[in-house]
Amino acid sequence: MKILTISGSLRAASSNTAVLDALPLLAPRVLDITRYSGLGDLPHFNPDLETGTPPENVVEFRRQVGAADGLILSSPEYAHGIAGTFKNGLDWLVGSLEFPGKPVALINAAPRASHAEAQTLEILKTMSARLIDDAMLTLPVQGSRLDPKGIAENEAFAGALRTMLQRFSKAIEG
Repeated sequence: MKILTISGSLRAASSNTAVLDALPLLAPRVLDITRYSGLGDLPHFNPDLETGTPPENVVEFRRQVGAADGLILSSPEYAHGIAGTFKNGLDWLVGSLEFPGKPVALINAAPRASHAEAQTLEILKTMSARLIDDAMLTLPVQGSRLDPKGIAENEAFAGALRTMLQRFSKAIEG
């Protein structure tokens, strides 16, 4: 089963990215988890670029989303809102055939980031994502300064992430 993760943060020391990068360290072998790393390279969304063939990196982004059995997303909150780069990536998926019905789970790496989480869920519902509520997770990773290995070695974090992966893969299998 192929799972694509997308971090809405471009920071090198992002807790959102770290928690997503911990997932492959904790996943059972039946899950192939990779992170899409080109979010910051996507052009600003412009419907005029949708006519004909979109830019190559948009085509590749959509291809990776389409090839995935499910998506796990994690993004920071800025000024009580969704991160701009993350929203831009989602905007490029609105008109694509690869996204509707795609199973999606969110990991919130900062419990106080409730505004962005609510906005992301609303956007994903509008985009016809198949939200897997049982696999949504809020994990207080922000401020821990843990890298992916440290998150995977933290008993509480690792247990919560393993349970989330189990619920997500079970929901995808139907």
